[in-house]
Amino acid sequence: MSEEIKNQEAAEAANQDELDQIVSLKKGDTVKGTIVKLEDDQAVVSIGYKYDGVIPIRELSSGLDNAEEAVQVGQEVEARVISIDDGKEKLVLSKRAIDSENAWEKLEKLFESKEVFEVIVNDVVKGGIVVDVGMRGFIPASMVERHFVEDFSDYKGRTLRVVVKELDRENNKVILSQKDVLEAEFEANKQKVMAELKEGQELVGTVQRLTQFGAFVDVGGVDGLVHVSEIAWTHVDKPSDAVSEGDQVKVKVLKVDPEKGKISLSMKAVQPGPWETAAGQFNNNDIVTGVVKRLVNFGAFVEIAPGVEGLVHISQISHKHIGTPQEVLKEGQEVKVKILEMNPSEKRVSLSIKETEEAPEAAPKAERAPRAARAPREELNNPNVSLNNSGLSITLGERFGDKLNKFK
Repeated sequence: MSEEIKNQEAAEAANQDELDQIVSLKKGDTVKGTIVKLEDDQAVVSIGYKYDGVIPIRELSSGLDNAEEAVQVGQEVEARVISIDDGKEKLVLSKRAIDSENAWEKLEKLFESKEVFEVIVNDVVKGGIVVDVGMRGFIPASMVERHFVEDFSDYKGRTLRVVVKELDRENNKVILSQKDVLEAEFEANKQKVMAELKEGQELVGTVQRLTQFGAFVDVGGVDGLVHVSEIAWTHVDKPSDAVSEGDQVKVKVLKVDPEKGKISLSMKAVQPGPWETAAGQFNNNDIVTGVVKRLVNFGAFVEIAPGVEGLVHISQISHKHIGTPQEVLKEGQEVKVKILEMNPSEKRVSLSIKETEEAPEAAPKAERAPRAARAPREELNNPNVSLNNSGLSITLGERFGDKLNKFK
């Protein structure tokens, strides 16, 4: 057989193979090929057909801006035939369709095992985030973080760790959650930290959030509550008056309750108390300015320093007699007081208002009226009355003489 005949037969055989492929290639077939060119909105694939196929960007993956985000030139891919138009030499393929089929089996295993895996954010849409898991996966906004996120625009391109939350193959629905992963890790860390915390321990933490009743402070990845009454020795109406989110604060552990997962903290417990400060600030007989805080029947409580109140007994309020403190004082009034006795160890101080004031001069005594002249003594001529120095007298014999005779 001549060489020319052999070449002719080989060519006919190749043509026949090509014809067989053309005949057998139909919509829905699965083919393998190599990426030979990338354009913004599609990837060109050689599958050994008489012309190359294209994979539109929407059939590469979900949420792409250009084809380069999904595949590279020279990469081998498996795709599904979407449509064939030999007249226009147009062959449309879908990589996403094959990836989706392969993904379901993997996702079902991940769903059963609750295994954590990584995904890359492809797109941010209303209500959440879109990722590619071989098909379109969705993370609702409420399942992205442990805390509320208002704007997810900077999440695109991020890598998140997620678990499969919900699968619905019939509706091609895949719901994922990063929040579940973060919550589980948080709880594990919380138990570890709480096991290591001791009552009385002093720590430095970060204020995470404020509420009307207190401030939550992060101590090693776990939030503890500083109740509003434990923020400062002075009265605090609301936490935001004293601290802000992000502040570094020193706290003392008051109580740890692993069962309830609660940690009670105090900021004021690591600060010098007002009475400790007052011990070196005030002395007996000092005259200071204070504010009337409370009025009671027996006196007035006056604050002479933040958190330090002393009693002005009602007898020490005024030089003049008063029935109640309210007669001369009112709450919120600023007054000068003298420290009579300072006792920081017992948190007690006796004060006086009247000793800061001069006593009023005593009123002059009224002159006594002259004694009236005695009336002239009336002359008595009664013979039975004696007017000698022994005083007036009447003898018994003269008065009862007849009656006495019968006793003789």
